Amino acid sequence: MLKISGRILSLTAATLLITSSLANAQSAELIEAAKKEGKLSTIALPHSWCGYGDVIGAFKAKYPEITVTELNPDAGSADELEAIRANKDNKGPQAPDVIDVGLSFGPQAMKEGLVQPYKVSTWDSIPEDAKDPDGNWVGDYYGVMAFFVNTDIVTNVPKTFADLLKPEYAGQVALAGDPRTSNQAILGVMAAGISRGAAPGADSAKAGLEFFKELNASGNFVPVIGKSASLAQGTTPIIIAWDYNGLSWRDGLQGNPATEVVVPTDAALAGVYVQGISAYAPNPNAAKLWMEHLYSDEGQIGWLKGYCHPIRFNDLVKNGKVPQDLLDKLPPAENYEKAVFPTVEQVNANSEAVKASWDSVVGANVVE
Repeated sequence: MLKISGRILSLTAATLLITSSLANAQSAELIEAAKKEGKLSTIALPHSWCGYGDVIGAFKAKYPEITVTELNPDAGSADELEAIRANKDNKGPQAPDVIDVGLSFGPQAMKEGLVQPYKVSTWDSIPEDAKDPDGNWVGDYYGVMAFFVNTDIVTNVPKTFADLLKPEYAGQVALAGDPRTSNQAILGVMAAGISRGAAPGADSAKAGLEFFKELNASGNFVPVIGKSASLAQGTTPIIIAWDYNGLSWRDGLQGNPATEVVVPTDAALAGVYVQGISAYAPNPNAAKLWMEHLYSDEGQIGWLKGYCHPIRFNDLVKNGKVPQDLLDKLPPAENYEKAVFPTVEQVNANSEAVKASWDSVVGANVVE
């Protein structure tokens, strides 16, 4: 589980004042350098994902002198790294300055030398085990695996993975993707395994596959990729998906049908995304300014408005920075307290096992 750093800084008031002045001077210098570059290229940031539309809009409004080029909003993490490789010598807008990728892609990009180190001014409030110590990559936001439920059809809302095996949920439970290819679905299997006491990794894959084998054999599993539309139609009235997707879908349905997003009490599996600056960024100062924007209170709350828990969430709540009306839209905060944050190695071990054994163990051909 992520833990906020507990370092205590014993500085005199004078030292604090000097430090603050230096930080402000550096910030002003960075802003000026970024404005001089006048450009920033992002990639794989659809406006509907984690509130990115408003986050990007806020950056543009704050720094109108910087033109933002939004490359390939629907790209995946692997596409982002390939875009850096392909544009090493390209100083134009088609070369991404920054990336937002799945957890495993941060260390991979660092290993290949595709990213450069940078520590934002709020660095100390970011959990230690959610960032590279040198700043080559840093966690930005996370989601927790949850149940998105059509309560017009499902009157007794399941609270645990174990509940999903009950006969009353026959023909109702779906994953939000094909577990042979979809990261979201693969981690849904991991969450099911953790709910049975398995450790994240190969063990969670084995236990999770057994869970879905039982779910499929009981007739409760629907081998269709669950989406907002299929939930509303009643085809998949219970979908195992990231909480931020469920909450976004809930808002989009506008109460028709009535829905609920539940973080299961027997397994709260968290998935982290990470930020990085391209080692070949044509606009490195604008990239750093973008990072400062994302990790500021404003940027972090912008992600939370899009229902992605920002990496500084605990710090923001502790300091009363999160509006109460926003907290009221989320599942209870205590549901997140026991969230499990698997390592890259555990995620990879689980993924390989699930993809290799889904067909032989579960035997359900998940389709659109």
